[in-house]
Amino acid sequence: MTTDDIVFFYRTAHPFSNFHPSVFVVQGVTYHWAEQFIMHRKAVQFGDFETAEAILHARNPGECKQLGRRVRPYDDAVWASVRESVAFDACLHKFTQNEKLRAALLATRDALLVEASPTDRIWGVGFSEQDALANRDRWGENLLGIALMRVRDTLREAP
Repeated sequence: MTTDDIVFFYRTAHPFSNFHPSVFVVQGVTYHWAEQFIMHRKAVQFGDFETAEAILHARNPGECKQLGRRVRPYDDAVWASVRESVAFDACLHKFTQNEKLRAALLATRDALLVEASPTDRIWGVGFSEQDALANRDRWGENLLGIALMRVRDTLREAP
C-alpha cells in the first residue's frame, strides 16, 4: 500500500522484501535473496562457517532465516552493532544489480519506507499495514525500511 508519504511493504511478492527473489553477486558469491546475504554475513560474522555454507545452499529465504537463527556462537550485542551495515550492503547490491528493482526503489521518491511486519519490531514496525498508521507512536525500529531509504539516497547521488 502507498499513502501520500508512506510506502508499506511486507511479504515475498513486494520487491522491497528481503524474501523477494533478486539474484546478485558479491565477491564471486551468488545470492538469490537479500535475506540469504544477511544471514550468510551473520554466520560469517560469528565464525560459523558450516551454517554459512548451508545458507548458501538454502532452497528459499525462509530456510535462510531459520539457519540464521541457529548461528553459534552468537552475541546479540555484536550482531546489533553490525546488522544495519549488513542490511545496507544487502540492499545496495540488490538494487544496483537489478535495474527493475532499482527503478521501483527510486520511484518511491521521498516516501517513508515501512516494513509492515506485524511480528517484527526490529526489521519492521511491529504492526500490519492496516494497524500501522493508528499506532505510529509505537512503531518498532524499521531497520529494513531505513536501509532501503539510505540505499535510495545513495542511488540518487550516483552518476
